[in-house]
Amino acid sequence: MTRINFGAKPIMLPQPVLIIATYDENGKPNAMNAAWGITTDYKEISISLGIHKTTDNLEKRKAFTVSMATEDYVAACDYVGLVSGRKEEDKFEKAGFHATKSGFVDAPLIDELPMALECTVKSFEDGILIGEIVNVSIDESATADGKIDRKKLKPIAFDPANNEYVALGDKVGTAFKEGQKLK
Repeated sequence: MTRINFGAKPIMLPQPVLIIATYDENGKPNAMNAAWGITTDYKEISISLGIHKTTDNLEKRKAFTVSMATEDYVAACDYVGLVSGRKEEDKFEKAGFHATKSGFVDAPLIDELPMALECTVKSFEDGILIGEIVNVSIDESATADGKIDRKKLKPIAFDPANNEYVALGDKVGTAFKEGQKLK
C-alpha cells in the first residue's frame, strides 16, 4: 500500500451536515450550516463555530435545534452556510425554510428538514458550542416501523477533502455484531 500525505487538515469522513436554527431577540428564525459537529456524550453535542448571528442568538436564547441536512434540500442547506444572518435578514425565508417552534426548547424546528436534535446551551467557549440534547424529533415520513429510516431521511455528509456533499450509502454491517465473528 502506498499512502499519499495531505498534511495537517481537518479531514474526517463522513462529516454530518448540521443546520443550526435559533431565534433572534425578536423571535425571527435564523439558520446556519455547520459541518464540524459530533455527539460527545449520550445527551450532548459539540459543534465548532466562529462568531455568527447564530452565536449572538445562542447567547440570548440559550437554545437551538440541529437538523440533519438532506438530499432534497442541498441548495438551501448550503445557502444558509454561505450567507451571513447579519447581512441578510431574510436568509431563512430565502432558503425556502419554514419554522415551527420546538415544544422542548426556545428554538425553531425547520419544517423541511425531517430530523432535529432540540438542545439547550451548556456552554460556548473558545468557539466550541456544547449543547444538551433535550429531545430528538423526526417527521413520520422518515420512519418505518417506529424507527428512523435512513433511506427515507436521506441525510447528506460533507466530504472536506473534495468540498462535496455526498449521500450516505447502503448498510454494510450491524454495529456491535460484526466483530463478534472474530472473537
